[in-house]
Order: sequence, then C-alpha cells, then structure tokens
Amino acid sequence: MTARPPVGFFHPAHLVATGFGVGRIPWAPGTWGSAAALAPGVALHWWLGPLWLAVAALLVLAAGAFATERLLARGATHDPPYVVVDEIGGQWLALVPAVPDPLSVGLAFVFFRLFDVAKPGPIGWVDRNLVGSIGAMLDDGLAGVAAALALAAVLWWLP
Repeated sequence: MTARPPVGFFHPAHLVATGFGVGRIPWAPGTWGSAAALAPGVALHWWLGPLWLAVAALLVLAAGAFATERLLARGATHDPPYVVVDEIGGQWLALVPAVPDPLSVGLAFVFFRLFDVAKPGPIGWVDRNLVGSIGAMLDDGLAGVAAALALAAVLWWLP
C-alpha cells in the first residue's frame, strides 16, 4: 500500500499530483499513471500535433512540480509513489515521435517505463541528487525524452 498524501483527496495539489487519483492505486502506481496518460496523450497528438503535445507535457510537468511542492511542504517524502503527474508528463514526451498506431504507442509506453524504472545515466543522477519537486519531475521528463529518442530510432528503422 502506498503512503497517503498529506492533504485530502479533493485538494487541488492532491488531484494534480496523483493524476486525479490514479496514483492512489496501491500497486504499480507509476505504471498506472503512464497507462492513464496514453489516451489523452494520443488524443492531443492527433488533434494538435507533436509540438503541442510536447508543450502540454512540459506544462503538466510544471503543474506537477508546483503541486508536488505543496505536498512536500506538508510533510510528503521526496518523490512519493502516489505522485504520478511526472509519469503523465514523461509519457507524453515519449509519445511525441509516435505515429497513430498501436505498435508505436505501445513502444512509447514500454520505452518510457524501461527508462523510468531503470534510470540509466543522467536520469539516475537526477533522481539521486536533485531533491524536491523539480527532481521528482525532471527524472521522468528525461526518461520521456530518452524514450522518445529510442522510439524515433526504432520508427526510423521500421518500414
């Protein structure tokens, strides 16, 4: 069971940080947050294009930093598992080079989860060394960029 946020369910910081409650799922909240990001991310990509999806991802990460800072100020631990807004923003970044087909979206999801969990290189450094809400958002933002680059490379090689 994940720790409980230090504010009530309907508090704006809680709603943003937990992805409107998705982060309260007691097992694998990060994976659920990433999965919940797929449908709105694909819709934004389709309606507005990849550039605006990237802008939306950065806005989500900024809002997430603000909301997470509120939770940290009320006693939350660094990067608590129920905060999944960073997974939402990172997953949207991973979707930027995707094309509208299930394989591309599925690869974006898998690549993002791999980079988010494994935290190679600079992603891991950020996770270990930058405390507070910026660090909590930045490691997933970097995982999203790494996943986007991996996806772009795979899509370039596919016919």
